[in-house]
Amino acid sequence: MEVRDAHFPGRAPLDAYGNGGFRFADMSHRGSLLCVPSGIYGWHLSSPEELSEEAFQRVFEEQDDIEVLLIGTGKDLRPLPQALKERFREAGILADPMSTGAAVRTYNVLLSEDRAVATALLAVD
Repeated sequence: MEVRDAHFPGRAPLDAYGNGGFRFADMSHRGSLLCVPSGIYGWHLSSPEELSEEAFQRVFEEQDDIEVLLIGTGKDLRPLPQALKERFREAGILADPMSTGAAVRTYNVLLSEDRAVATALLAVD
């Protein structure tokens, strides 16, 4: 059996979150997600302490197509490290941390408005 990294090509609204995962496009994913213009990817982070420049490599690779990055930091809002905030600013990306639930809801609204939005979501139970 071959196990591959999770990837959904394209953009889709997120239908549900919780129980350690997400539902979108008639599929479910267990674990965290990174939703960027090129698609929805499984994200191997599980806590806000793991947020680093390396964790957002795909975001920086697609920075020309992203104006707003919503970062779901779990059940509660957790601030971003200062160095990471500065790196997003240098890339021209408005990075907005918030609870995962708030990030999911805001992402869906901005996506429906066809905005240049991306989101990084830590899974919650």
